[in-house]
Amino acid sequence: MELIATPVDLHRAARQLPRPLALVPTMGALHAGHLALVARAQELAAGGTVAASIFVNPAQFRPGEDLGRYPRPFAQDRRLLEAAGCHLLFAPTAESMYAADTSVTIRENSLSQTMCGLARPGHFDGVCLVVAKLFHLFQPDFALFGQKDFQQLTIVRRMVRDLNFGVQIVPVPTVREPDGLAMSSRNAYLSKEERREAPILYRTLRGAADKCLQGGITRSELEGWMSAEIGQARSSRVDYAVAVHPETLQPKTDLVPPMLLAAAVFFGTTRLLDNYLLDHANGTL
Repeated sequence: MELIATPVDLHRAARQLPRPLALVPTMGALHAGHLALVARAQELAAGGTVAASIFVNPAQFRPGEDLGRYPRPFAQDRRLLEAAGCHLLFAPTAESMYAADTSVTIRENSLSQTMCGLARPGHFDGVCLVVAKLFHLFQPDFALFGQKDFQQLTIVRRMVRDLNFGVQIVPVPTVREPDGLAMSSRNAYLSKEERREAPILYRTLRGAADKCLQGGITRSELEGWMSAEIGQARSSRVDYAVAVHPETLQPKTDLVPPMLLAAAVFFGTTRLLDNYLLDHANGTL
């Protein structure tokens, strides 16, 4: 596996890479969910190039968030990617990605104004900026994103549409622990008690989907039930629990497919995300 550390070197190398090229952008601290992205990339890039990036992007962290303590097991991540069949790894420094006097940015004005965007203003602008940089450098045919971060996935799709990037965004289903907890690099922050309680997040989302299928419940009642159910966990603090349209991320006026049930919950100081997509494949109302 080739390792490239600077945007200049990547820009040159990308022109010579066999096509198609499938890109898996990550912030490192890899787990089985990331490796599922790589496996899907291998299918899409048969005969071409599977590439990954590891970059803890400072532009998407607000002051006081976990930028400084975000896990960075680079040697282990590199071994995992190589064993998974990745051909190229781009691992730049923040200094090489952002000039000290950087002044050009990207701003998203609609999809980021709800859910995680309310608690983390500017976060998705930083996501768009770094993803746009990666797309510019790699010129990928495919880019793979996990469905656990559904708002991020939706915003990246919108950016690709609005800025005319020639890349196909490929969603990959969430990979879960045996008890249902969505795999996340931040799970490592959980205490033993918080880890025992955290699976209530996905159980609640599944329960909410069942309530929608049964009918006879309003959106406000459903969202209230989700918050109350998750709140039974002693270590939990609900940031949001919502029922929205999966394309617009706006509240659903009727609880029928397509619909995204999504929540962000603090377990102790660790903020976890999860969602359940109710569509015509898994529910008819």
